[in-house]
Amino acid sequence: QVQLVESGGGLVQPGGSLRLSCAASGSIFSISAMGWYRQASGKQRELVARITTSGSTNYADSLKGRFTISRDNAKNTVYLQMNSLKPEDTAVYYCNADIQTMSRRWSDYWGQGTQVTVSS
Repeated sequence: QVQLVESGGGLVQPGGSLRLSCAASGSIFSISAMGWYRQASGKQRELVARITTSGSTNYADSLKGRFTISRDNAKNTVYLQMNSLKPEDTAVYYCNADIQTMSRRWSDYWGQGTQVTVSS
């Protein structure tokens, strides 16, 4: 069994910052790419950012410069630093990871999601 557990969401005023964390645990042999996606009410889930094991990153074009993804491979954890938040950033943020379990099988895993609300 593998779990991804997100934390750090909440209510923040426009212009504020939040840092999301996602820790992977369980029967993990290795982790490849990790990332964050978000889904606003009534919209499709979209990529926020992804990061490889070596630290290469890619971001949604609209978020470059405001959001920063990072990871701690020793802790199997990925982070998302969100600055200059806007009301349109309001969404449920999901963690995602490509994980090889101890049985050597690769699968795509998702966290349960954490709500981020940007409002005054």
